[in-house]
Amino acid sequence: MISKQRPKIAIVAGEHSGDLLGAGLMRAILKRHPNAVFIGVGGPLMAEQGMDSYFPMDDLAVMGIAEVFQQLPKLLKHRKNLVSYLISEQPDVMIGIDAPDFNLTVETRLKKAGISTIHYVSPSVWAWREGRIKGIKKAVDHVLCLLPFEKDFYDRHELPATFVGHPLADDIPMHWEQDLARKELKLESESEYLAILPGSRKGEIARMAPVFLRVAKKLAEKYPNLRFVAPMISQARAEQFQELIKQYSPELTIVLPVGESRKVMAASNYLLLTSGTVALEALLIKRPMVVAYRFHWLSYQIIKRLFHAPFFSLPNLLAGKEIVPELAQSEASEEGIEQALAELIERDNTVLLEQFKTIHQQLKVSASEKAANVVDSFL
Repeated sequence: MISKQRPKIAIVAGEHSGDLLGAGLMRAILKRHPNAVFIGVGGPLMAEQGMDSYFPMDDLAVMGIAEVFQQLPKLLKHRKNLVSYLISEQPDVMIGIDAPDFNLTVETRLKKAGISTIHYVSPSVWAWREGRIKGIKKAVDHVLCLLPFEKDFYDRHELPATFVGHPLADDIPMHWEQDLARKELKLESESEYLAILPGSRKGEIARMAPVFLRVAKKLAEKYPNLRFVAPMISQARAEQFQELIKQYSPELTIVLPVGESRKVMAASNYLLLTSGTVALEALLIKRPMVVAYRFHWLSYQIIKRLFHAPFFSLPNLLAGKEIVPELAQSEASEEGIEQALAELIERDNTVLLEQFKTIHQQLKVSASEKAANVVDSFL
């Protein structure tokens, strides 16, 4: 039923993946409430749905403990001003999308002010700092979980939660034709391609691209038919990566499409990528991958003492066992990554792809619509 009300809904997203989730949720809400007003913080996709961001979303896209510390004054100022603004606007409900270190404080203060709060994307309390559940219960009226095992955790702690599935599982088709993706990207049809995805942030690319490029150079010598493509999130990141190519592997030809990461993964035979949402996208597109990541040294020293999950990549967490190679910190060496990719290239990956398909089916449950149902219950 379409409502004639004009609900005011606050949404705060902290990075590109949150922008995707927020835009899907906004579309689903607008189907029910065409006159809905959205305030808060979002990126370009949320802007297309009517979000006028209070400050640039990219200001929140800071990853790692040391990196956050460097940006702390700006983040604290943004948070203080945003809380004052949202309380003055008195939205019907506030939805914080991911970015828990920022959003949970905002949600706590809004909840104290009598505003209902929903957190979309469970913080990884099941993986590290489980004691945060006490703070989450003070901050949040309801949690929207993307992964099936997360709801069980909140049920045990008596915090209302709903498993909504993952919007990416709804958006990405069960089968993505490789030949069609290559044709659209104008890639060679007969060669094998390794897609290199060193991250979307400037710092990530600076940290991961050198080792990825040295690995690509060695693989090119070992597999003459192997070609390389590296999708970039923006022209600025493409220019940054191009400079690194000149420095670390000038003899390689690497195609750098901008804004086509999923299509590039679909066109490729194998993937080398960093951890995060991109690993889930790779699983849903169903291409064999190696996941490798290096944290800032200080961030890693803290994280390794607090992290309790058996895996850090989403494919392995969802499978409950290691189905893709994941290499962190010292393991994410040139030699380690090269060996993992060589094994991937030389083996039959049929069983792995079937596992990816099963997980896709588990996550494909109309996430944005389910999330909008919960939001509706607060309106």
